[in-house]
Amino acid sequence: MKPALLLLLLLSSLPLLAEAPDLPGDRNYLDSLRTFWRTLYPDGGETLYCGYRFQPYDRKVNVEHVYPMNWVVRQLGCGNRNRCRRTSARFNEIESDMHNLYPALAEVNELRGSMPFDEIPGEHHAVAHCDFEVDLRRRRVEPRPEARGRIARAMLYMAGRYGLTLYERQRRLLERWHRRHPPDAAERLHDRLVRRLQGVDNPFID
Repeated sequence: MKPALLLLLLLSSLPLLAEAPDLPGDRNYLDSLRTFWRTLYPDGGETLYCGYRFQPYDRKVNVEHVYPMNWVVRQLGCGNRNRCRRTSARFNEIESDMHNLYPALAEVNELRGSMPFDEIPGEHHAVAHCDFEVDLRRRRVEPRPEARGRIARAMLYMAGRYGLTLYERQRRLLERWHRRHPPDAAERLHDRLVRRLQGVDNPFID
């Protein structure tokens, strides 16, 4: 191919390159998942919502985003979750932040979906042997008291760090849980390990 023709082809492609979406950065969720299990829970641990004790490779357990990724997708306006992963560096950073990740029973993770947290009257557990309540009519879930502080601090961290939305009623509830249920040793360890990996701590814990 003649040099002049090659140059013309290259120049003609510049507008297309300029209009291409930002590509994801170094952080991505799949890498975070591997690091999450190997570094934070190499010997197993306890699930967030139910306190279920699990061993490595327990098929009943997966990873919960405490601040739901469906909320992030809507706020960023990047399409669906798979499209956001392909096109948005910001979404990849948010999705992979391990301050927002905790082990959960897959069944409970699915029940929660992206419903907000609340305090639901009565004690009607949605899953056997788990203090987790679901109000499908109002689309709310209530976790066990032992999990509320961790949930609150994860949600408040994500909203503050990434400028994500928390409705005022939800924020007031989370701030109350944050005050009533201070961090324990396990939550502080989780924070220290994530800080070593990501270089950022959760200020609501420290």
